[in-house]
Amino acid sequence: MADYSESLIKSLLKKVKDYPRFSKEEIEKFCWMAVHEHKHGVLPSEYDIREIDEELYLQLLEAFKSNI
Repeated sequence: MADYSESLIKSLLKKVKDYPRFSKEEIEKFCWMAVHEHKHGVLPSEYDIREIDEELYLQLLEAFKSNI
């Protein structure tokens, strides 16, 4: 499992919380959006099927859930 820097995780956590219409009930969706934007440079479109970094997504999700 890749180990991402604490600064990357923190910056993505902030990005997640700053998204318009952010909702704690949809943490998975917003974490996925942040990882997608980090990898591809743009937010996903409605039917975007490009792959994301699954390990980064899981680490971000875990960090977010532990910070709630």
